[in-house]
Amino acid sequence: MSASYDAVVIGGGPGGATAALLLARAGWSVALVERKAFPRRKVCGEYLSATNLPLLDRLGVGDRFRERAGPEVRRVGLFAGTKMLDASLPRVANGWGRAWGRDQLDTLLLDRAAAAGTEVWQPWSAIGLNERGDHYECHVESQDTGQVLPLEAAVVILAHGSWETGTLPTQAGQRMPRPGDLFGFKAHFRDSRLAPELMPLLAFPGGYGGMVHTDDGRVSLSCCIRRDELSRIRAKATCAAGAAVFDHIRENCRGVRAALDAARLDGGCLAAGPIRPGIRLRIRGGVFPVGNWAGEAHPVVAEGISMALQSAWLLTRRLIAWKEAGAERTGLEAVGRSYARAWRRNFAPRLHAASVIAHWAMHPTAVASVLPVLRGFPGLLTWGAHWTGKATRVVTPVRSF
Repeated sequence: MSASYDAVVIGGGPGGATAALLLARAGWSVALVERKAFPRRKVCGEYLSATNLPLLDRLGVGDRFRERAGPEVRRVGLFAGTKMLDASLPRVANGWGRAWGRDQLDTLLLDRAAAAGTEVWQPWSAIGLNERGDHYECHVESQDTGQVLPLEAAVVILAHGSWETGTLPTQAGQRMPRPGDLFGFKAHFRDSRLAPELMPLLAFPGGYGGMVHTDDGRVSLSCCIRRDELSRIRAKATCAAGAAVFDHIRENCRGVRAALDAARLDGGCLAAGPIRPGIRLRIRGGVFPVGNWAGEAHPVVAEGISMALQSAWLLTRRLIAWKEAGAERTGLEAVGRSYARAWRRNFAPRLHAASVIAHWAMHPTAVASVLPVLRGFPGLLTWGAHWTGKATRVVTPVRSF
């Protein structure tokens, strides 16, 4: 037996849950397939820029975000070697960005999608996707029982992780290891001395990272490090990989040492990867990508959650208009072209900026050559935040919804 829907969403993170919620509210029958049980922790910097507040309000979670998230982030910084610089973040009219743990954010969004009428298949994995005439057939497998069922829909939205391998034709396969492959690490700390309103970029040999105050009095430290540097660190370390990476960061960033001098680890260290930054905006027929599968910026700019939420908004408003106009199959091509143009206009500059900053931050010689300029003109950090999308408005505020 098969179940039929207007749309199947693969992936229950911020992009997938947002897409499902908006479509369900518009009267679509939606299935969302998520392979992990929630709540779950995630390798992520957890920061959401203030440009997301209008969309969070539209989704009905803005008040909860303001109540539970960490303190307002008003300053951007740079910790590199012995240097600690900071400058103002660009102000957005509706407030300041804040950080919120993915275990809480993702669970809340998925719950709201379910309350709006989305049928949530969790924990189930999408293991096959085939086109069948005027619809798609997505085979899903229960993580608990191994049962396999087909789900049918005219539209499929891909919101699965970019580094996850699998049997879907859209998922990345295994590839040969490369020295420049990036691996992500993340941990929470308590009793940190990091200034509450500061979000510094961490520049260290072979990698980059960031710190920010998140919910419940915790500080999140997330980073990416090259495979070759990780191998070098692990070869001389007597501890686990995550601990070795954080020791490497402390050794090369005085600001991190000062912030974490009296701090204690809260929970274990998470790892993921290799991550694959870049644009993957491939649209065919009724299959549309959002979030990291559409395109992934280097995490150095802390725009991953923003891009996931906002790309779902850009896509669903076009899909809703398509259905209201009669849902002609041939019209999906126009939806895809319009979405791709809007996606590139809003997000491609962030990806390009992130790539430049990431490659600069990983090379100590390059960082050292620019530090004198940044010390003399700290406003360049503010300009860099503008450049990476911290003030790019995608969704406009509304009075009621």
